[in-house]
Amino acid sequence: MGTGTKYKARPMDEDGFIHYTDEEHQVWHELITRQEKLIKGRACPEYFEGLDKINLPKDRIPQLEEVSSVLRKETGWEVAWVPALINFDKFFALLADKKFPCATFIRTREEMDYLQEPDVFHEIFGHCAMLTNPYFAEFTSAYGKLGYAASKEDRVFLARLYWFTVEFGLINTSEGQRIYGGGILSSIGETPHSLENPDVIRKPFDPIDILRTPYRIDIMQPQYFVIDDFKQLFDLAKSDVMSMVEEAKRLGLHKPLYPPKEEKMAS
Repeated sequence: MGTGTKYKARPMDEDGFIHYTDEEHQVWHELITRQEKLIKGRACPEYFEGLDKINLPKDRIPQLEEVSSVLRKETGWEVAWVPALINFDKFFALLADKKFPCATFIRTREEMDYLQEPDVFHEIFGHCAMLTNPYFAEFTSAYGKLGYAASKEDRVFLARLYWFTVEFGLINTSEGQRIYGGGILSSIGETPHSLENPDVIRKPFDPIDILRTPYRIDIMQPQYFVIDDFKQLFDLAKSDVMSMVEEAKRLGLHKPLYPPKEEKMAS
């Protein structure tokens, strides 16, 4: 990864407890109260069901075990403490083992609206509610197993599948399109952008199409893919994804819908 990080995960003490500062708890409080208002009428019903189950505190950052105890009961998942950035091997191995990696730092006040690295708010508020859904949880662990076994070249393709589902996925509901991707649900800007920006492209879910679609992590997404239900992801997890990767390689990548990243160095 590029320039390293100024964020450091908070360590666990010998009892598995993570000590945060009052300021960090306050940042969590502001993020969660702001974001809960924003996702009303925009997140999918399954996300809200999961949010009810994990029942996050508003006044403090939850301990990982509080969330894990609910996930274990619902789908056998748990949240795993990791330092800020981990390599692909570790990432895929954790998912395969039904452990969702979570770096235990929270963004600073200067980066309330956007930060490039996933913090504890992104991981817990954005992702953990969906892991109470059996179809979604099974897809995520199957994805981890695929990624762990894949070559370096194939992992680049698989990363797109994760990006356009777990991070930035949309779903059709009886009320219209809704959000299930954690990258959107934890972002104040991307939440309205994904559903309401008239310039955004929302395509029907097509795994080979997704595997051929480049993305950038540091911009609002110009396009999203829309599943019909979570069984669609579950069924994909049970199919031959690697033959789809081969087909995507054969067909080649789509032209990016965004400008190339400027290569100038940060001053």
